[in-house]
Amino acid sequence: MKRADFRYREPLRVRWAEVDLQKIVFNGHYLMYVDTAVAGYWRALAMPYHDTMERLQGDLYVRKATLEYEGSARYDERLEVGLRCDRIGNSSMVFAAGVFRGEQRLVHGELVYVFADPRTQTSRPVPPELRAWLQAYEAGAPMVGVELGDWTAQQADAMRLRHAVFAQEQGIAAELMSDAADAGAVHARALNRAGLAVGSGRLVPLPGGGGKIGRMAVDAGLRGAGVGGALLQALVQAGRERGLVHLELHAQATAEGFYRRAGWVPEGPVFEEAGVPHQAMRLRLG
Repeated sequence: MKRADFRYREPLRVRWAEVDLQKIVFNGHYLMYVDTAVAGYWRALAMPYHDTMERLQGDLYVRKATLEYEGSARYDERLEVGLRCDRIGNSSMVFAAGVFRGEQRLVHGELVYVFADPRTQTSRPVPPELRAWLQAYEAGAPMVGVELGDWTAQQADAMRLRHAVFAQEQGIAAELMSDAADAGAVHARALNRAGLAVGSGRLVPLPGGGGKIGRMAVDAGLRGAGVGGALLQALVQAGRERGLVHLELHAQATAEGFYRRAGWVPEGPVFEEAGVPHQAMRLRLG
C-alpha cells in the first residue's frame, strides 16, 4: 500500500494538542485523521453527505476500525491520509486507509461500514447508485459534469444555490440574487453523479466583443473539490465558442487566488460591491 495507490489523499498538519508525552502523535488521533479523510472523500465525490444519505434513505455506520502502526508523526509535520474504497459487499463497504509522511507510510488500516436504515439501524443492501458512484470515483472518472443552458432551464437550481451562498452564508440582500442580465446570459450548472446541481454561474455578453462571468456559487461543503474550476472552465469555453475576445469578472477578495491560478489578471484597486470586497479581473481569449 503506497501513497500513489490512493486517488484521494487528505493533507493535514500535526497540531500541538495531538502530541503526547512521548513527543509523538497519540495513537488514538490517527483514527481521527482517517475520519477526517472520510469527510474529504465524500467532498471529492461531489456528494453532500447528509443530502446524499437522505436521498438514498439510509446511512453509513462503522462496524469495525483497525489500525496498524509502523512509524510516528511529530508536531507540525505535514501528513497525507489516503482513503480508498476497496470492496463493496451486499450491505457493507470496506475502505483502506494509509497515513503518509512524504512517501513513508506511518499507519495503515481498514474501516468497515454498513449501510443501514437510520431509524432502526438494521442493515440494508448498498443502493446500486451508491455502488456505481464509488466504483466510478476509484476508476478515475470525473464526478462532476457541467451543463450549459438558458435562464428558463436553470433558474430554479441557480436561485437555490445563490440563496444558500450569497443570502444565507454571506448576508447579501435577497433582492440582489438576480437581475435583468439573467434573461440573456449563458448559464452553467455543475451536476454531480446523482443529478444534483452543486454549483452555478453565468456568462453575460458585453458590447465590443467581451463578456462578464458572475454569480458563481458553489455548495459550501464541496468547495475545494474542483466544482468551481469545472464551472469556470465551461464558461470560459462558452465565451471562446461565441467569438468573444476577452472576459471580465468581479472576484470576491477571498476568491482572487482561485481566479489567478486560472490565468485571470487583476485590474485596478479592490472595491466594495454588495458590502463585500471585490477585485476586478480580466482574461484574454485567443
